[in-house]
Amino acid sequence: MATIYEQVATFKHKYPLTVGWRYKKNASVVERHLNPGEEVLYAFIAQKNDSMFDFFGSAVVALTNKRILIGSKRVVMGYFLVSITPDLFNDLKVSTGLVWGKVYIDTVKEFITLSNISKPALIEIETKITDYMIEQKNKLHAEKTCPNCHQKLDGTVV
Repeated sequence: MATIYEQVATFKHKYPLTVGWRYKKNASVVERHLNPGEEVLYAFIAQKNDSMFDFFGSAVVALTNKRILIGSKRVVMGYFLVSITPDLFNDLKVSTGLVWGKVYIDTVKEFITLSNISKPALIEIETKITDYMIEQKNKLHAEKTCPNCHQKLDGTVV
């Protein structure tokens, strides 16, 4: 399986107009926070801000088999990491501009904007995140079902 850095480099090669810097440093933030048994299914780079003129907020976004991780290494020292579990995910929105597009991830606690993404990449990103979240939410609902009696924990029959 390819490393996060290799997945991001492949994404950047496939969509060269996407603005992103320091893949290796940003990918290392995400790799540091992977839990045992957690594997990366898809990764890409974007700017974690809402301005198309701000090119200094590069972040690596990784979909794992348990959550979405967004990691960004600061230039001098330290880093930022956002972890989105399926139960906190609300909605996804995609918008396009003249050259780039944006992906908005709405969670229970915050609203995340990923910008300066190549327009052709938006369809792939939307499909990967949406399919991933549907699958994870279905697993979450299945876990809430009583395995022996075919009832949900709230008492409704399945």
